[in-house]
Amino acid sequence: MMGQINPIALFLVVLIGLGVVGNNATITIAAAVLLLIQQTFLSKYLPLVDKYALQWGIILLTIGVLSPLVSGKTKLPPHLSDYVNVKMMLAMAVGVLVAWIAGRGIPLMGGQPVLVTGLLIGTILGVAFLGGVPVGPLIAAGLLSFLVDKI
Repeated sequence: MMGQINPIALFLVVLIGLGVVGNNATITIAAAVLLLIQQTFLSKYLPLVDKYALQWGIILLTIGVLSPLVSGKTKLPPHLSDYVNVKMMLAMAVGVLVAWIAGRGIPLMGGQPVLVTGLLIGTILGVAFLGGVPVGPLIAAGLLSFLVDKI
């Protein structure tokens, strides 16, 4: 007699399929790792993953962004005047804006977890079929927070 199909495991398998079809290793690997954790003795560590993975991911992403500076591949502008131009000022302003928007998303994701499903599905579709990257849920949640506040 077959047991019930675990809907979360099925969802992860679908994500793995979307990752393969969309040629996106990030989605494929993430879903496969979570499926492996869920379906093995490692499932006892899911609360830790749930609690800290976002923070670990942001740390790894920040390391990835800073590493070209540290390795010398990218140089900091040598003079203060190099920071004072339209492109650099726009880059800094957009960086501040996106960080602020993403910061608004964290409380929304915690306060209305049902919306996380929609954000994740949208992000996954964007990653799998539009060549996006999976940092979208935080920014999407931040943008959604502006809309949800009005509803």
